[in-house]
Amino acid sequence: MTQTYTPDRPLRVAVIGSGPSGIFATEALLKQTDLPVEVDVYDRLPTPYGLVRYGVAPDHLTIKSVTRGFEKTLSDPRVRFLGNVEFGRDLTHDDTVAHYDAVMYTVGASSDRRLGIPGEDLEGSMSATEFVAWYNGHPDAATRDMVLHASGVAVVGVGNVALDVSRILVKTTQELHESDIAAHALSALEGSHVRDVWILGRRGPAQAAFTTKELREFGELSDAEPVVHSEEIALSPEAEAAITDNTKKKNVEVLREFAAHQSEGKLRRVHLRFLVSPVEILDDGHGHVGGLKVERNRLDEHGNAVGTGEYEVLPVQMVLRSVGYRGVALPGVPFDEKRGVIANTDGRVDGRAGEYTAGWIKRGPSGVVGTNRKDATDTVAHLLADARESRLPGAAHPTRTAVDALLASRGVRVYSFADWQVLDAHEVAAGKAQGRPRAKVVHREVMLGHRKA
Repeated sequence: MTQTYTPDRPLRVAVIGSGPSGIFATEALLKQTDLPVEVDVYDRLPTPYGLVRYGVAPDHLTIKSVTRGFEKTLSDPRVRFLGNVEFGRDLTHDDTVAHYDAVMYTVGASSDRRLGIPGEDLEGSMSATEFVAWYNGHPDAATRDMVLHASGVAVVGVGNVALDVSRILVKTTQELHESDIAAHALSALEGSHVRDVWILGRRGPAQAAFTTKELREFGELSDAEPVVHSEEIALSPEAEAAITDNTKKKNVEVLREFAAHQSEGKLRRVHLRFLVSPVEILDDGHGHVGGLKVERNRLDEHGNAVGTGEYEVLPVQMVLRSVGYRGVALPGVPFDEKRGVIANTDGRVDGRAGEYTAGWIKRGPSGVVGTNRKDATDTVAHLLADARESRLPGAAHPTRTAVDALLASRGVRVYSFADWQVLDAHEVAAGKAQGRPRAKVVHREVMLGHRKA
């Protein structure tokens, strides 16, 4: 059936997920002028912005300034934010097909990869994802009792998330006070016993995935200093010449500076270790982490890590794995279990006319916040092409009123963007009273109590 979209009958699109990919996709839909559009952006949480709120480090406030542009997009009269609506429960796949001409899934990658070693389920061993959610005040993690009795912590992985959690663990109370870290986490970290953090990479410095800006921060902390073993970052002339990526070149330079650094006797130390692989998390005899056994590696001719049979035990009581994210299947949506993404071809969901995906759930966990803009825009281009060429199936109930009636019939307490703005203003005001940029509300029911009158 040929569908003509008009201001009275616009192209109706549902975006599932209000993180960067979802908002960039919405922005792209608004910027085109060929077709009148209405976009409903859904999130299972009352709050928008996804990983910008709950994943970006609380002391990286500049990165979070991207939300000013997001606010402009979600304030557009053609857009609605419907928070506190869970896809698959409050709104099913069949519901979206019935009420929208197209649906775009932008839910990110909320699970994590495991190490697959003995002792991984001991108390004190967890994913960096869980730890980040805890200190960023995610409602799912805010009630967790995180007792930081450990004096030593191992962080497995050499990406920016690994650097983020390590930095948060060694910052002073005053440094953390200048961030928007959740109050419960600030209180726990004030009483932390952590003195040594080991960041562990199985390969060498030229293969590490972190960025130079984040690495340099370890040389700028008030009461913590970096420790690097020169032999673990040594490169042959051939290996150094083979580094073509400028970021990796700069990383090696910074690590050499750290290795040459004379200790200033600061309270805490961050050990940046390379060519080591965790092989077992040791039990302290009471079901808690009592140490981490690691094997020293060498790189073969292909750059792969090969164990040497030499081992050491790191004196840690906490292990955070940061070895990659993985997408989670959505009810009723085709999923590629091997890759951990929605099954798709260039953003079009396989075998599903009118269904699309963008962001990490489309391509896997790679890139930074800005990377998602082009990714989302590319998918939107396919959606618009399909709309112009009448390849969308068309909605049976294509109105906002019909969606509102459906959610109301199920007792869903939808949280609007105007509601979020009330909560946002409350958090900023509460933070200002404490001399902080923001004081986050972390419990869902309390969030839902802040609504536009």
